[in-house]
Amino acid sequence: MRARLKRFHGELLRRVRYRITKGGILFTLAVILVGVAAVVSANNLLFLILATMISTILISGFISRLCLAGLELDLLIPEHVTAGREIPAKLYVRNQKFWMPSFSIRLLGIEDKHPLTSSIYFPVIPGGSLLEETVEVRFPRRGAYKENSFAFSTKFPFGFLEKTARVTLRREAIVYPSIEPHAGFEDLLAGITGDIEMHYRGLGRDFYRIRPYNAFESARHVDWKATAHTGDLQLREFAREAERTVEIFLDREAPAESTEWFERAVDCCAFLCWRLSHRSTGIHFRSQDFTFRLPEEGDIYTILKYLALVECQAGKAAEPPFDEHSFQIVFSAAPDRFAEAGWRRAHLLGPGDLASPAGGAAGEARAG
Repeated sequence: MRARLKRFHGELLRRVRYRITKGGILFTLAVILVGVAAVVSANNLLFLILATMISTILISGFISRLCLAGLELDLLIPEHVTAGREIPAKLYVRNQKFWMPSFSIRLLGIEDKHPLTSSIYFPVIPGGSLLEETVEVRFPRRGAYKENSFAFSTKFPFGFLEKTARVTLRREAIVYPSIEPHAGFEDLLAGITGDIEMHYRGLGRDFYRIRPYNAFESARHVDWKATAHTGDLQLREFAREAERTVEIFLDREAPAESTEWFERAVDCCAFLCWRLSHRSTGIHFRSQDFTFRLPEEGDIYTILKYLALVECQAGKAAEPPFDEHSFQIVFSAAPDRFAEAGWRRAHLLGPGDLASPAGGAAGEARAG
């Protein structure tokens, strides 16, 4: 019981901001007029009315303060979140006042330090209860969100004052780069897909053996000459087709004036890796101090998590390709230095290839 009282006392001392509403301004003017009339006329009835109006203001402030006290907030977002996409999340609001409900509570985000797409209104939060609400959240940028700032506000009971109490959730959320098709990304993917087909065309077609046909296998490779000779269906088997692996390199060496381009390159990397992984294409993703093979070493979310936190860093040298026979893509603010490092057969994408669209948000800094 003592712990409850101590926590409730702390909630009462929580910093609360006040804003007088239009109704509050009109009521205050009415109080001033009644007060002046009471003093001038010395009418006891007017003094009684004045006292009632002043007590109404005091009671209103006290009750609204109690409504905000003892409220706790929790927000559970999905494990995998990408920037710029609205996703459903679970919002929990608990009223720790077991003896008093909270009325007319509105939950809203503060500035840009929150993922809510709109405010949430609760007509009543019963005492000692936990309310669950499904809300839409959206993170504008990639990165690690360590703090999300929200505020409870209420105008209860008479609407004279709007009181706001801030709440900060200290829970880290990793937001991946956007995997949406920004301007030019779809065209780039289509061109790269065709180039991949051309690059690996003819590989893996070496004859291996003739073996008996198994049920439900394709009849495309049936050897009719061997079938006629043995009387049973025979199939031509080829050596296993070489795995189609795309080597993608993100250069972290970027000057200060290329920060906007680097953010767009990160988004493009995420987009390409996401789409290629869903086409069963092997990916060898590399950057300075990082290398990862998909699917041998894990899933696509390992790459997206790295891209969520990666930053430009000066002094990073160009590294040579790992496999000269793989299909190669390089994102670099200085493509020429990678051509000199052995990436002559690669698709070198620089600032001229990933120019930011007019009015786009590619240059927004990542969250920190």
